[in-house]
Amino acid sequence: MTDNRSAFEHFCDLFYAQKRVADAFAFLVADDYRQHNPNIHDGPAPAIEMLTPKFDGSPDARFEIQRIIVDGDLAMVHVKASRPGAPDAAVADIYRFENGRIVEHWDVLQQVPVHAVHDHPMF
Repeated sequence: MTDNRSAFEHFCDLFYAQKRVADAFAFLVADDYRQHNPNIHDGPAPAIEMLTPKFDGSPDARFEIQRIIVDGDLAMVHVKASRPGAPDAAVADIYRFENGRIVEHWDVLQQVPVHAVHDHPMF
């Protein structure tokens, strides 16, 4: 049985911390990858094409992993995304594993507010 947690932690390091999108996808994403983001087609190639400029092609962008949760065939990473000239965003990426590979993805994005009603918003 594949250790989804170890594999997912390595995927997250490659993808978010090192911003090596193609390497992360080659490492863990299946050919029949199903994408639920309405702006990206199914399959690894369209995701790599769409995401590479936002990660690899943006040297000043930062993607700080806040937490990783793995439960059976589901994994989630909570990320603080920062880009120069844009408000920070909270991102929750949810992935589903099948036979040790990522086969499905959902994402939820929310802009970090400038003013919050308390001192601990988002992260």
